[in-house]
Amino acid sequence: MRFDVYCDESRPDLLASKKSPAKYLVIGGLWLPTAKREEFKKQIHSLRDKHKIGGEFKWRKVSPSKLDFYMELFEWFISQAEELRFRCIVVDAQKVNLVKFHESDQELGFYKFYYHMLRHWILDFNQYAVFCDFKSNRKSNRLDTLKKCLHFSNLSSSISTVQSVRSEESVLIQLVDVLVGACSAKFNQIGTPGGAKEKLIQNLELQLGKQLGPTYRSEQKLNVFLINLEGGW
Repeated sequence: MRFDVYCDESRPDLLASKKSPAKYLVIGGLWLPTAKREEFKKQIHSLRDKHKIGGEFKWRKVSPSKLDFYMELFEWFISQAEELRFRCIVVDAQKVNLVKFHESDQELGFYKFYYHMLRHWILDFNQYAVFCDFKSNRKSNRLDTLKKCLHFSNLSSSISTVQSVRSEESVLIQLVDVLVGACSAKFNQIGTPGGAKEKLIQNLELQLGKQLGPTYRSEQKLNVFLINLEGGW
């Protein structure tokens, strides 16, 4: 079966700076059957039209005046059951040892975590096309290397492409941005009490029937992998 994966991240800057009040880097991916891509895009565009959302939507644009749109967007995401799945990796940037494990290269470290977010949902006998939000890299071959690593992680599956796409050109990447933003805000405890973003997170948690937090690996709808950088079980 063929799948698309749309990816985005929040706070990659944390690997370079230890002075931020935030702790956690979050990288997320949205999995869907390729055959459903156009249908899902059409439905998201219909939601945008209904709520008169012009231009790109994203986490930083969540506001009281647009809250109904974002709540309905999350309700739509939940309603698609396991045909639309989200997974993210949450990394405590303060515990990342770039010197010991990542050749003192924050960009290399970032893409290693990207790999760990993706690899556990690269399953046997499927074909995957991975679309990453555009990011300016110091080394131009980062996505090619990521593709090769994903290929060798499961030789019975196929990685047809790993390529960058500008978020303004993809409503599916914009959806990932909002989901990643919600997870990042929850883990980093950033937001205005009683504000629109807090209400949106609370509404998502109500629909999920649990708070946003680390999940078991078997969680299929909204999977949160809080990576343990200290080893152990």
